[in-house]
This record gives sequence, structure tokens and C-alpha cells, in this order.
Amino acid sequence: MKIIRADVIVTCPGRNFVTLKIETDEGVYGIGDATLNGRELAVASYLRDHVSPTLIGRDATRIEDIWQYLYKGAYWRRGPVTMTAIAAVDMALWDIMGKRAGLPLYKLLGGASRDAVMVYGHATGRDIPEALDRYAQHIEAGYKAVRIQCGVPNMRSVYGVSKGSDKYEPAKKGIVDEESWSSEKYLDFIPKLFDAVRDRFGFETHLLHDVHHRLTPIEAARLGKSVEPYRLFWLEDPTPAENQAGFRLIREHTVTPIAVGEVFNSIWDCKQLIEEQLIDYLRATLTHAGGITHLRRMADFASLYQVRTGCHGPSDLSPVCMGAALHFDLWVPNFGIQEYMGYPEAALDVFPHAWRFENGMMHPGEAPGHGVDIDEALAARYPYEPAYLPVARLEDGTLWNW
Repeated sequence: MKIIRADVIVTCPGRNFVTLKIETDEGVYGIGDATLNGRELAVASYLRDHVSPTLIGRDATRIEDIWQYLYKGAYWRRGPVTMTAIAAVDMALWDIMGKRAGLPLYKLLGGASRDAVMVYGHATGRDIPEALDRYAQHIEAGYKAVRIQCGVPNMRSVYGVSKGSDKYEPAKKGIVDEESWSSEKYLDFIPKLFDAVRDRFGFETHLLHDVHHRLTPIEAARLGKSVEPYRLFWLEDPTPAENQAGFRLIREHTVTPIAVGEVFNSIWDCKQLIEEQLIDYLRATLTHAGGITHLRRMADFASLYQVRTGCHGPSDLSPVCMGAALHFDLWVPNFGIQEYMGYPEAALDVFPHAWRFENGMMHPGEAPGHGVDIDEALAARYPYEPAYLPVARLEDGTLWNW
């Protein structure tokens, strides 16, 4: 089964998505997500100009060989653009394999390890009362796990908090926004949020929180220790992970579970964190970490050290990634949880899908492949709109980690 076409589709049904469509001489095609928030066109160019021409004529069933060819053959390895492009190819090829076999992707991977996938949603508020009301809405919708983010008094902006009644969307069209940050104010306030959650809702629902790389290791250790009474499911991205050894300091001071890895793009980004058991959940995504072929390796390696998966699942990864991720989640033995932010209705129309949500759980469905398609005619009605993630500065103007 030879590859005869590999086309890149860029569309913006509510937000920008990049999709790779690979067609074969047997009439079977597959699609993969190639979205890199704020750098979408860089991946689109990498695919169109450098990857797609090399795929023509290759055997679509040789998924491993094609992955190695794109990773080792380019010489310039890793990085978010390269690994996102490789992931799109890999995802599309697994989709083709499933369609050819007439099987859903999770059965190709080895079958289901569970009946459904637990997901968590996002509750945000400009203050504690609003955040608690959003938390209650998620519980009413059936969620068994909720991530909560809240505005901090006397801080102009806080990561993860929507500016109105709409769902949180960090990317801003047309310009790069700047946000302010104060670790001191945040550290003093955020335990009060968790105290309010547990006081109103008890301990029946899993509670998650994202620091978004804002703290130094010793600050993160302080936070982890101070929130232990609230039994968080995890504390996400407490400090930047370029220096993996920095997590050793956090581990030495707190038993609060740590999740990290949404910006990881290879197994090398998490090797020390896993080997030294410095984290509890690996947040890498199929789209940014080289696809199904590579994330399987990362998950298998993590399982040796009792580290579980917790794949990043924001609305800036397309429904294609969500579908493939749910198949991966249903199979992977060391599953922890899956993020699910939801999508604009227009995006769900552009990407017809087999996956479903019910009572806090999701299932990828039984359609062959990963179960997500693209309506190209509809996608063409939503042209690309430049949008960028913000940057953060301390209150004195110093550029900080966003």
C-alpha cells in the first residue's frame, strides 16, 4: 500500500488547526494533527516543504521505519516543530492501518485496558466564589476530576482564568499579549482556594491545579507542602523542566503528586524525571511528542517506575489528537487521567468524530482507525487567523515563564 499524496490543511473553526491527510493507492486515507499553538504555519511549512515530498511512494504500513526515517534521517532531531510534524505523519499512518484492518486503533495497540477513560475539565473564576460555581457546574455535568484556577487579589492577570463567561482561551488573535505575575501573592493566596473547594465539596472529586512553570523549585516545594491537606490529584508544571534535577528539591519536601510534560517532545525530556521517580504523571501529548509510536515508548518507560500518563488535552490540539489520545488512553496500562477542555461547535463540525463523553468518562468509539475525519469543504470556510500565546512579566517588568 503506497502513499500517493500528503496534503496539509490549515483551518480556523474557532481556533487554528493544522491537519495532515495521507492518501494511499488503495483508496484508504488517514489524518493526523499537526497543530502547534502560535507556531502553526511553521509546522505546516515543515510538512509541505520537507516531509510530504519524502513520503510519496513509501509503504504506508511501515510505520516504524517511516518514524525512524523522519527522526534520524533529518539529522536535526527533536524540537517542537519537527516532532509535531512527525506526530502528524505517525497519527495518519496508524489511522490508515486501523481502517485497512477494519479495527479501532486501541485494538491495534493491544486492546482495551479499561472500559472508559476518566477525564478532567477546567473550572476557572475571577475570584473564589466564581471559581467554586464553575466547579459545581462540572460536578453537575458528571466530572469526577476538575482542575481549578482562580484570580489572585491585587494581580492584574492570572494564568488559566477566562476573562468573561466564555471558556478559557490563552491565544489572542493578532497580537502577543503580556500578563503580569507575582509568585509571592500567588503562594499566599492559592491554598485558600483549595481550602474553599474542600470545605464546600468535600473530597469526593479529584482536585487538580496548574502552576504553569511559574515557580522556582524551592517555591514549588513550599506550595506542594502547604497544599498537602487538600489531597490534590496532582500539581501540574510547578517549575520549568529544562533542568530535570530541579524536581529533586520538590520531591524532597512534599508528597503532593507532580505532573509535568505538556511541552515535552521526546523521551529525553523526561528521562531523568522518570528514572529518579521525581514525577508521578507524564503530561506529554501525541501531537507534540512524536505521535503514537513515540508516546508508547515514553509510557512503557514510565511504567517501569510507576509513573502514569496524564495526556495534555487542550482545545488548541485538534479533535484528531483527542480521538487518537483516547484510543491510546484506553489501551495504555499505566493510564492516569486525560485532560478534556472541549471544542467550539464549528470545530466539531469540521472534524466529525466517533468519541463520546458521558458522566465524566470518555470513549473513543469503535470506528476503524482513530475515528476522526475532516470535512475539507467546511474547513476551507474557516481561513487561518494569526493568534499568539501571551508572555508573562513580573510586576517589576522582568520577563518570566508563561
